[in-house]
Amino acid sequence: MEKVKSLDIVTSTVTKNQGSKTVDLRNGSTVTEFILVGFEQSSSSTQALLFVLFLALYSLAMAMNGLIIFITWTDPRLNSPMYFFLGHLSFLDVCFITTTIPQMLIHLVVKNHIVSFVSCLTQMYLVFCVGVAECILLAFMAYDRYVAICHPLSYAQIMSRQVCVKLVSAAWLFGLINGIFLEYMSFRNPFCRDNHIENFFCEAPIVIALSCGDPQFSLRMIFADAIVVLLSPMVLIVISYARILASILGRASSSGRGKTFSTCASHLTVVIFFYTSAMFSYMNPRSTHGPDKDKPFSLLYTIITPMCNPIIYSFRNKEMKGAMVRALWRTSLA
Repeated sequence: MEKVKSLDIVTSTVTKNQGSKTVDLRNGSTVTEFILVGFEQSSSSTQALLFVLFLALYSLAMAMNGLIIFITWTDPRLNSPMYFFLGHLSFLDVCFITTTIPQMLIHLVVKNHIVSFVSCLTQMYLVFCVGVAECILLAFMAYDRYVAICHPLSYAQIMSRQVCVKLVSAAWLFGLINGIFLEYMSFRNPFCRDNHIENFFCEAPIVIALSCGDPQFSLRMIFADAIVVLLSPMVLIVISYARILASILGRASSSGRGKTFSTCASHLTVVIFFYTSAMFSYMNPRSTHGPDKDKPFSLLYTIITPMCNPIIYSFRNKEMKGAMVRALWRTSLA
């Protein structure tokens, strides 16, 4: 009897594991905190180097995207649907990197990598919401290029200001609603296993793998959602650019072809960066994943892509270059 009583006491005792709190495994949710492993296994010198590198990239991404938001919303010469969408894309990128990178920078400096359950849940929802909205917006940007190149005479009528506002609103609304669904699927099971997340932010597939019971249903539902969210816009993008390519090849002017290719190449480069990393993270079997594979792709779509987007668009677009020069000139005069 004494052994049975002592066993019950042990199973109901609250234990501590590097800041995590647990309760009786038979009574539901047990984990109240997560530990983001991130780069804590790296040496101090490596962490210092990563901090300087990521801080520089984050600052550059914020500055470049902020500049694009400013000039696309204030420069009257950029009053077209393409730059309207580009301004909102930069705003999404700012939201995206701010959700994940500042926390990673703090964890590279301090030794305490603990995040509360609520903080992890909130971060994951914001990543879902903004990421899904960006997927949809990239598809709308491809459709905008298709209308501009293949139906130039009807472009102003088809892509009116009201239509553009509705498309951007639809991207945000779908992101908000889809984020709720993905959040529910990620946290539907209680957590009573290891609370160490092998990444620098709360990424859904890794968090789900820590939940009690069978996580396969949640992973399958997220995989099915990724097919809709990633592949459906991808189909629209492929169809749009296939028709654009057919229209370009039918033109006799080589200069017109070059200008059109230059306009579309920027968007295609951004699409390839973003979709490749997102598909690897959410559409690959978890058996093929690991910390060494997850972190590079997570870095690609959380900081590298948001940083590259404004650089790609500004360097390949004469109007953007001119608008940036005018904005900097006005700032220097002020």
